[in-house]
Amino acid sequence: MNKIPLLDNACKELLRYGVFDTRAKCKYLVKRYILRQKVQGEDPVFWPTGLLAAGLWFCRKELLEAGEDADVGTESIDISLAAYFGRWLKKGMPLAVLDDLLAGETLLNIYLDVRTEESEFSGSFSAGALEACLDRLAVFAKEHPKDGTGSLIYRPAHGEALVFADSVGLACPFLYRYGETFDKKEYKELAVLQIVNFLSYGMDGVTGLPYHGYDGKDGCKYGIIGWGRAVGWLLRGMMGCMVSGYGREKLKDSCVGFVDAVMAYQRQDGYFSWQLEALEGPADTSATGMICAGLRQGIESGVLVGEKYENALKAGRSALERSVRGGTVYQCSAECEGFSCYPQRYGAYPWSLGPALEALQQSRDI
Repeated sequence: MNKIPLLDNACKELLRYGVFDTRAKCKYLVKRYILRQKVQGEDPVFWPTGLLAAGLWFCRKELLEAGEDADVGTESIDISLAAYFGRWLKKGMPLAVLDDLLAGETLLNIYLDVRTEESEFSGSFSAGALEACLDRLAVFAKEHPKDGTGSLIYRPAHGEALVFADSVGLACPFLYRYGETFDKKEYKELAVLQIVNFLSYGMDGVTGLPYHGYDGKDGCKYGIIGWGRAVGWLLRGMMGCMVSGYGREKLKDSCVGFVDAVMAYQRQDGYFSWQLEALEGPADTSATGMICAGLRQGIESGVLVGEKYENALKAGRSALERSVRGGTVYQCSAECEGFSCYPQRYGAYPWSLGPALEALQQSRDI
């Protein structure tokens, strides 16, 4: 399908989503300085925009490979990404939570592009400055609090040792590729360890699907089994470590087995439900988009081989296309509020738009 309307909307959302307006700033200041409450401030690279940035970068690559009329989409992508990361760097590159590592994936891609002789980003960033930023992100992860097995604790400031499936998709692709790019194996090992641990402590033995997370202290599993975005986060992290031999050696068999377990819950209409086992419940384009993006990565990398994977991706893409209207992707579940807190509100959010950009193809069948 023609993704230009989706691209235009994603470029706008990238710079708009999560930015405090006057009312939000006032509420934040009152809560923090008058009521003395612990509240998170404005985060310019929070996970929803990180997903948008990743989706936009994939489309940029797709357009450049297509050749014809590439400038139609890539110029707006380049401008938006430069503004997005430029705003973050100008603010001193604040790092608030583990979620911020997701933005590092796209920043790493920009760095690799800037290292080439003719980069559209050379006027906005230098390779040296970007490398320093990437180093800071990597150290942030390396020094982040962990449980006894080395798993990243999702919100250590809360005084808990809870490990979320989200962390696998947020952190592992960046950590693995950072280690690969700068020949620092300890970061690849850290990325793979997150996945190995979650597969060991966070899965349901009957369905092969993940819980939302677990307590690193007592091993108790939390959330529901097969929450759609937890599945998407876990698959995203796995595929992010399939880019070289080390990750494949450690994870390929587990990855294929996990995908097979997930595909058993694809609906007849091509969607995946908000909870995969709830086949008669609401479909969720965020879960469908993330899973299909993972399928696409697995097929293209040669990790997933066979018609069953191609057919599953084709059905999922068709479902996503039916949910696109006016440059947005509808039928997306609202933001999760914690373990077992999954509001049954459905609309158009960045966490369906970003993954859809990675999952859908251009109409030129590239």
